[in-house]
Amino acid sequence: MDRKAMAIWKGGLKDGSGTLDTQSGALRELPYNFKARFEDENGKSGTNPEELLAAAHAGCFAMQLSHFLAENGTPAEKLEATAAVSINPASGGGFEITKSAITLVGTVPGISEDDFRKFANQAKEACPLSKALGAIEITLDARLG
Repeated sequence: MDRKAMAIWKGGLKDGSGTLDTQSGALRELPYNFKARFEDENGKSGTNPEELLAAAHAGCFAMQLSHFLAENGTPAEKLEATAAVSINPASGGGFEITKSAITLVGTVPGISEDDFRKFANQAKEACPLSKALGAIEITLDARLG
């Protein structure tokens, strides 16, 4: 199974801009540019690869955890997972992604806080995107809410 996305970029790094399209059509001509990636902390000037990676990681993690919880006989009513992907200047120039910090609040009837955290940690390790992100630090702050 392959999933596809296309990026079109025009111009230089700082003065150029691009659009992103996904196979599903969920993203269609979604704009991105240097300002959105490195200068605009409020995220209002467009998307960027790190934001998309954070969304993918949060979604993958939540799906994996929902599977583990259902297998345990304690299906989740709601899992609210947020991933914050950090990009920082790299030694020697450029930038590097250094961390994905997952914050999770779950509504899961019939499970203890300890068991919930155990399954959340298992999901953090087992989710395919966590595995793909093995070169960076992945943290998890999980609680029932």
